Amino acid sequence: MQVPVQLSFHGCDHSDAAETEIQAYVAKIEDHYGRITSCRIVVELPHKSQSQGKLFHINIDMSLPGSGHLLHNDHGTDPAHEDIHIAVRDAFAAIESQLKKVVGKRRHEERQVAS
Repeated sequence: MQVPVQLSFHGCDHSDAAETEIQAYVAKIEDHYGRITSCRIVVELPHKSQSQGKLFHINIDMSLPGSGHLLHNDHGTDPAHEDIHIAVRDAFAAIESQLKKVVGKRRHEERQVAS
């Protein structure tokens, strides 16, 4: 990866396991979709009442040439996001879904021009 991932943890301790997992997801995206020009990720554990539990918020801000600016701002409504690994998985699934739509649209437009 040419541009390093800017990763920060707010309201929780740094996790080497989560960082490794995030780096693997970023590498996978770069392998499938090309060079990443910027990538900022925030892992946040906001303060909530004890009755609701604490849910991780994963915010991703990523740019790829030709794909534009991709954002995922998780507001922590899924109870499964008490587990950081599930929250990370879901955040990157959302980013990949956005990428597939953008790449599919771009390929469709390229086919239209070529016809």
